[in-house]
Amino acid sequence: MMRAARRSADRGPQAWRHWAVLGALALCGVALVARAVYLQVIDQDFLEKQGDARILRTAKLSANRGMVLDRNGEALAVSTPVDTIWADPRKLAQVPQEFPRLAKALDRDPQWLARRVTSSLDREFIYLVRHMRPQDAAKVKALDIPGVETMREYRRYYPAGEVTGHLLGFTNVDDVGQEGLELAFDQWLGGQPGQKLVMRDSLGRTIEDIERISAPRPGQDLRTSIDLRVQYLAYRELKAAVQANHARSGSVVVIDIPTGEVLAMVNQPAFNPNDREQYAASRYRNRATNDFFEPGSSIKPFIVAAGMETGRYHPDTLIETGPGMMRVGIKTVKDKHNLGTIDVTTVLAKSSNVGVAKIALSLQPEQMWTALDEFGFGRVTGSGFPGESAGILTSHQHWRSIGQATMSYGYGLSVTPLQLAQAYAVLGSGGIRRPVSLRRLEVAPEGERVLDETVARELVTMMEAVVSDAGTARRARVMGYRVAGKTGTAWKASETGGYSTNKYMAVFGGVVPASNPRLAAVVIIDEPTGGAYYGGEVAAPVFSAVMSGALRLLAIPPDDLQRMPATTLVQAQDPW
Repeated sequence: MMRAARRSADRGPQAWRHWAVLGALALCGVALVARAVYLQVIDQDFLEKQGDARILRTAKLSANRGMVLDRNGEALAVSTPVDTIWADPRKLAQVPQEFPRLAKALDRDPQWLARRVTSSLDREFIYLVRHMRPQDAAKVKALDIPGVETMREYRRYYPAGEVTGHLLGFTNVDDVGQEGLELAFDQWLGGQPGQKLVMRDSLGRTIEDIERISAPRPGQDLRTSIDLRVQYLAYRELKAAVQANHARSGSVVVIDIPTGEVLAMVNQPAFNPNDREQYAASRYRNRATNDFFEPGSSIKPFIVAAGMETGRYHPDTLIETGPGMMRVGIKTVKDKHNLGTIDVTTVLAKSSNVGVAKIALSLQPEQMWTALDEFGFGRVTGSGFPGESAGILTSHQHWRSIGQATMSYGYGLSVTPLQLAQAYAVLGSGGIRRPVSLRRLEVAPEGERVLDETVARELVTMMEAVVSDAGTARRARVMGYRVAGKTGTAWKASETGGYSTNKYMAVFGGVVPASNPRLAAVVIIDEPTGGAYYGGEVAAPVFSAVMSGALRLLAIPPDDLQRMPATTLVQAQDPW
């Protein structure tokens, strides 16, 4: 009996432990079932999100950048589709045996690829090659290597190359404007990228486009003021002149006088924006807007204009220039020859430093400064071109007599080619200064009157004498058209102080047709070393060639038919 009782007592704890274990297991089972029900039914969205996070990704949809066009709709800059190769380095690192195949398809060194991948294992995205041709990228895609993907992008292309390079500037690899008009109008041209949802497998490969989240918004086209025909013409003639005269550089600017639109703007040496190896500031800098120089005698018409506005000077007013020099303080102003007593028209025609200095010194410094300021010197033109220089026009409060005298023939102030062209356009427009525009205008701006119309018209007539047989710019003539302009030849400042005696800036600025001016143009030849260096010898022929072609391209009627050879006149009247 005692043994039975003992056995019963031993079974009690065992039974309790048995049932305790069973109860615990049952509770765990219930908990697991409950958790499964919760996840599958109640929190199904959580599971879906967790799954999607591993297979769904947001991808960028590149937007096409707007085109840049000339005034007639010719393409100057377009964005062409290209493909970029990118990779998830963590996935690509798992298949090192594929590195040689991939490197060959990318036209890269396998060791470079290995370093590129292994050094980026903490990232999910790296570029391998940007902007491949789609047909080449398709070959990479066909390799089907884990972690390697393609992405559609756009690359900027400039059909005219170096002919428009300095004007247009360029974009970076992400198609964002960096220089020139590409930078100035980047917000206008640049599009808004879109997004799409894609499904990728465990190797990072896109297996399906799920949906478009937002559509890309393409950029807007830009219609410029440039006439590509005139641009090509100016580029050709300037390049030939710089080469023929062994010059350091050169610029040409052509402006449509009634509107202020720039029809051509070229520089030498040229810059090709399609070649990224040329992307150095010294090459892509637009000299026509950003560089300034002392204009020499090309400034004289504006000093004469200031004198004529006082009423004390007229085209036939006599000025004594003998004996070909004059003392101003401790300095001497000289002419090349003793011209004696000459009228104001001859002062311009013969480019007399003494004559124009006497006109300048008869003005109050503030009068002369105001006149130059109103012509646009010492201020930007309104073109909006990035980095445009305002030139240098110091305050009249700091002028001395010798400084005022030398400024009258182009020393002691600095201008840009675009500024100077705008100033000549003021003369051609009858005294109206209009903002310079690099965009095509549908309506010409009214502008601001800065010079009496009668004075402006008289000055244009006076400048015709500069291009006559007795003037300094006979080589600026254009057959069938009356030409008005002014030469300039200036010593360049020396790096050691003072002025160099063997480095020159040759300049010509003018308007055509003189009877009713339509085009203003300025030609700059920097440091000609071919023997000739005067503006009338070096710059004037470029003006003649460019204007001769531009006038005909724009169908501007001749205003000097009586000076055309008889055979040419007959052909012009009866082309058949």
